[in-house]
Amino acid sequence: MTTVSSLILASASPRRLALLQQIGIEPDHLMPADIDETPHKLETPRAHAVRLAREKAAAARAVADASDELRPALVLAADTVVAVGRRILPKTELTDQAYACLSLLSGRGHRVFTAIAVAGEGGKVRSKLVETRVRFKKLSRQDINDYVASGEWRGKAGGYAIQGLAGSFVVKLIGSYSAVVGLPLVETSGLLASAGYPIHKSWTTAATA
Repeated sequence: MTTVSSLILASASPRRLALLQQIGIEPDHLMPADIDETPHKLETPRAHAVRLAREKAAAARAVADASDELRPALVLAADTVVAVGRRILPKTELTDQAYACLSLLSGRGHRVFTAIAVAGEGGKVRSKLVETRVRFKKLSRQDINDYVASGEWRGKAGGYAIQGLAGSFVVKLIGSYSAVVGLPLVETSGLLASAGYPIHKSWTTAATA
């Protein structure tokens, strides 16, 4: 297997960057992919997450392929979808959306689908979908009002950030916590390794530092 030493993260998410750094992976380049994230008609939440991750990877791959410097790099992209049944919840930007999402999630279970995609030189794309089940406690009106006032929900799938204040809402989680934050670490490291990226290359230097 050919070793690929350079990595592009096709995301502007500080959470995804921090998760990669947590396992000793430092992307060489950040290249957020600007794509239309509108769900297709009748598209399921899991299909939506996979399609967006692959489209983000393809968009960043096209930019990398046009550059002699970036062409050899691997591209990593991801997308997270929060769903209740077949209903895809938005990445909330308005307070009305946040109230609607939190009211819907209150006292019930939902699913978080996070898809990752790795695109190598030549266009080959590997992808993986991780499903996590999450249940919220019954939220009081005060819980919802105070959380909306915090602003933490802004831009978050489903209107909450599990790694922040909303962690106090979660009574049960089955699956991958890091996937709910935005990047499933086991699956990400596995995909990168299978594509030839040395995922442990910084571990020995960290141990001797």
